[in-house]
Amino acid sequence: MVLESSSFPSVAIIASDASIKNNIATSIAHIHIVDKPLTKIVHHAVNVTSTEVELFAIRYGINKTLHFNNISKIIVITNFIHVAYKIFDSLAHLY
Repeated sequence: MVLESSSFPSVAIIASDASIKNNIATSIAHIHIVDKPLTKIVHHAVNVTSTEVELFAIRYGINKTLHFNNISKIIVITNFIHVAYKIFDSLAHLY
């Protein structure tokens, strides 16, 4: 389904991942439109949880994607499914 959708110019795919090593969190989000990489976002932070850093990567990817014209669908690929649910709950986080 994702591969079929990636061929349409109105679909953006955001793949995100995050990790914490030595108390430094790194989040990465890749944005693809029409099956080609558009941008890559790498962010480092200190003293945050893995949930916060993953949420930041997803939200930043979505915000960046919304600046492109004619995007009607955004597909988010993440290994933190519980974080993906929190994207739409603005009362649960400040990000």
